[in-house]
Order: sequence, then structure tokens, then C-alpha cells
Amino acid sequence: MNVIIFGATGMVGQSVLHASLQDPDVEQVLAVVRTPTEVRHPKVREVLLDDFAELTPIEDELVGYDACFYCLGVSSVGLDEAAYTKVNYEYPVAAARTLVRINPDMTFVYVSGGGTNPDGRQMWARVKGRTENAVIKTFRNGYAFRPGMVQPTFRATSKTNWFRTLYAFTAPAFPLLERVAPQYAITTGRLGRAMLRAARTGFPHHILENRDLR
Repeated sequence: MNVIIFGATGMVGQSVLHASLQDPDVEQVLAVVRTPTEVRHPKVREVLLDDFAELTPIEDELVGYDACFYCLGVSSVGLDEAAYTKVNYEYPVAAARTLVRINPDMTFVYVSGGGTNPDGRQMWARVKGRTENAVIKTFRNGYAFRPGMVQPTFRATSKTNWFRTLYAFTAPAFPLLERVAPQYAITTGRLGRAMLRAARTGFPHHILENRDLR
């Protein structure tokens, strides 16, 4: 199985990258990045992309893949709707539309978030909801993952300062939280393995809440 990861330098992207390197079914990983991951492994190949809204310069690199794990995104903190939409809707939809033309049978997993709702009152929930709908309409094997609170494992780290602080504060209690509230919490390890499961066997539903990903 050959997989593409968008956002491999982020916390969630790091998790599926790690899971892919550990999985004997995964033969090749293509990381589409703006900055190098600094990961050195025989399975990993990187391609640099400056504008994630335009994949034409790297189309030849995307041929022959079985799955795409789209983990690229930004927090809505400090952003207006236009700026947030550019990264969290326009970028993933551009990737989906390009990849379905090149690899029409591939599995496309878009990592969204708990609380996403295309008709919601919060801006971020509406934008991500639109993205989910677009991905599912584009790919027969399209999935939207809605993880809740994600605890980093395997040295995965968030790029957002306040996320890192929150994770450090909650780390001692996280194992208990994951057991008693599985609908709200998941580790990056479990999330990465769930993405590989989507590519390998699929899920019965296209939108998966936190509990479904365990």
C-alpha cells in the first residue's frame, strides 16, 4: 500500500506517518510538505509544495497511490473566515479534486474535528463541515475523521503553543480520560492506526466521530 500525507510535520500528520512506518503493509509514504520533515526512512519520500491550492507542479509525483491522509490545517484563533477557509477548505478540496482525477479509486481521509457541523453557529465548524461534504462527494472512499481531544504519543508535537501547554497539563490524567470518556479523547497512536484501517478495510460510515476511531 502506498500512501500520501499532507501535513506530515503537524501533530496528527506525525502520528499517521509514524503508524505508516511501523505498518508492514505500507510500502511507500509520500509526504507533501512546505518544509522538510527531517524524517529519514527508506519508505519516505518528500515533495515540496509552496501553494497547496495548486497541485499542478507536483501532479506527476502523485500517481500510483492507494490512500491520502489529509492532516493539514490551522486553528481558527486569530483568523477571519476568509483566511481560515483558504487553509481548511480550499487547500483540502484542491487536493481531493486533483487526486480523484489521478487516482480515482484511492481512499481519502480528511481529518476534521469533534463538533464539526456545516450548519453550526461557529465559523470553524461550518467551514470544516463544508470540507467534509466536499471530500465525501468527491471520493467513493472518502472519510471525514472527527477526533476530540488528541493526546500526542511517539514524540508527536503540536505546532500551536497553547495546545502544547494544554497537552502537558492534561497528560497525567489522559489515560483515565480516554477510558471513561472515549467519545471525547484519543491518542495520536490510535488516530494514526484508524487512518490506516480506513485505507485497508474501510468503515461502514463516511463521517467518523471520536468513539468510532478507537
